[in-house]
Amino acid sequence: MTEQESLFNSIGEKLGEKSQMFGKPCYKVNKKAFACFFQNAMVFKLTDEAHKKALSLDGSQLFDPSGKGRAMKEWVQVPFDYKEQWKGFAEKALEYVGDR
Repeated sequence: MTEQESLFNSIGEKLGEKSQMFGKPCYKVNKKAFACFFQNAMVFKLTDEAHKKALSLDGSQLFDPSGKGRAMKEWVQVPFDYKEQWKGFAEKALEYVGDR
């Protein structure tokens, strides 16, 4: 297991239930995904200011699991370079999904 995936798991296991989304490891609450792991980055379902902040980070991008230019507009893939912010984004994503 990579350092990136270990961090993803240590954050996610405190917040939700481990599952799969598009064949990728993810964490869910109430059967709704709020974070997943893709290309050694953590991906978060975000809205409003948290979405803007995550997307503004250098190297962050909208999540496109198929790689076919069909990005998921609420999901932001945040590189490991910003690992110190992953927990905060995960908490915001959990809050967002939990409110729905």
